Amino acid sequence: MRVNYNYIKVILLILFVGFLYSFSAIRNSDRKVLEPQINFVGDDNLFITHANVSKLLIQNQQSVTNKRKDIIDLNQLETALNSNPMIKQAQVSMTVEGLITAEIEQKKPIARVSTNASYYIDEEGSFMPLSTNYTARVPLVTGSIDRNDLANVYKVAKKVQEDEFLMKHVIVIHQNQDKTIDLKLRSHDFTVHVGSLKSLDKKMNNLKAFYQKGSKDKALDNYKLVNLKFDKQVICTKK
Repeated sequence: MRVNYNYIKVILLILFVGFLYSFSAIRNSDRKVLEPQINFVGDDNLFITHANVSKLLIQNQQSVTNKRKDIIDLNQLETALNSNPMIKQAQVSMTVEGLITAEIEQKKPIARVSTNASYYIDEEGSFMPLSTNYTARVPLVTGSIDRNDLANVYKVAKKVQEDEFLMKHVIVIHQNQDKTIDLKLRSHDFTVHVGSLKSLDKKMNNLKAFYQKGSKDKALDNYKLVNLKFDKQVICTKK
């Protein structure tokens, strides 16, 4: 009987490759996880610190550092990070060497509610808690505010954030019980009554035009109320 040595060589080669793969897999799974690397996307870590994120990178009540790679659940770590109300989005990955990298994008506040409760409204209109690490300079939101119904004040805060003039001058967004809006400006003590949010862009343009003319005439300090509720005119009440 003739022996096919080529066939035997192929079998031995397959067995050898299988052995190397198994050996490599075992060694790889036995690697210890290194100290996590935390990267902040966009703005620096203003509201949540590296230490805060490290505390969130906990699995089964223990730090992930120096654990074996094969028992680390990256999805669980990512879920823990994304559940934090300071974090907009988090992605967790691990290298072959056992280095865990967490990419963190923080939420960005555009207004701060200051009623019986204090918290931020972020750029997507969601709740964001205050931070002990940093205080954002954003307009205050006062009045009749329900944390589960922020749509009205969010729309005004977003408009303020996107407009250079409003961002410079508006310091308070006040929501009345009927959900009409008043504004307070930085350098003057009159109240700007916006009313409903209907024709908001036009009302804000009217405010800019009124402010520019009032500044030129040096008459802004003569008023106690500037009413924008009528979108075709600005009605002022003197002190």
